[in-house]
Amino acid sequence: MNGVIIVDKKKGRTSFDEIREIRKKYNIKKVGHAGTLDPMATGVLIILIGDATKLSDYLMDHDKEYIATLKLGQRTDTLDSEGQVIEEKEVPDLSKKNIEEVLFNLLGKSKQIPPMYSAIKVNGRKLYELARKGEEIERKEREIEIYEIKLIKIKEENKKISEIEFKVKCSKGTYIRTLCEDIAKKLGTLRIYERFKKN
Repeated sequence: MNGVIIVDKKKGRTSFDEIREIRKKYNIKKVGHAGTLDPMATGVLIILIGDATKLSDYLMDHDKEYIATLKLGQRTDTLDSEGQVIEEKEVPDLSKKNIEEVLFNLLGKSKQIPPMYSAIKVNGRKLYELARKGEEIERKEREIEIYEIKLIKIKEENKKISEIEFKVKCSKGTYIRTLCEDIAKKLGTLRIYERFKKN
């Protein structure tokens, strides 16, 4: 059997969970995907079956689009809401205009260091496997490009902006965890991302 299956991945499931289910359902071993999604992420996961696995590199070269929710004022060890809070910082007085200006200034090409909690392999081991053991290694910067980024909505607590939701269209290799951290730093605070969806 050869083909492509588009899966709407649910929160809490890994990309390999989806592959394992497809293998079992269709009784086929040669199954892959075109790009790993975080377990907490939801949205489009492209599953490749049989000879279609040869399309993986081609499909992964395409641009991506995400909707992310960013909570301000905290930082966790995993850079997302599932980790342990390791730092907190008061959120400054922000306005919608402040946030839109920061997002606008992210447009274009820039360098990004992949987070330790990612599926990148170094010497045959995935970074997140090292991170779970408390290990951190040097990672090379990668060039990324932000084509579009737009504020969708903001949430306030005690008359201060505490959470923002934005939509971004970006090049391959862009890490939403790192992008969210960059946004928070430019806003003068910390952050964790609550969730994101790949469109």
